[in-house]
Amino acid sequence: MAEQVLIQFHVDKELEQEVTEIYEALGIDLPTALRMFMARSKMVKGLPFETTLPETTMTRTEAKKAFSDLREQASNMPEMSLDEINAEISAARTERKNKLRFILQ
Repeated sequence: MAEQVLIQFHVDKELEQEVTEIYEALGIDLPTALRMFMARSKMVKGLPFETTLPETTMTRTEAKKAFSDLREQASNMPEMSLDEINAEISAARTERKNKLRFILQ
């Protein structure tokens, strides 16, 4: 295992609490999410998201409504069988391998 380091930084308490709740709803904790952010940054060699200003803005209330709507849609999705889940994982791995082969060529 590689040597580990401690990273500390300051962030607004309300922001930390809100983000922690989001990640917990996704089944991960804040340190795991930050490690994922760093790993993805390394993978793309930059910020792992688009950094342009949006043409339109959304209020916090609108964003919460959109998030709630998406969660409701997701809860109405039919359950996937184990075979369907495995097929989806296999397809994603194949796609990732093909992308890596393309990059390395």
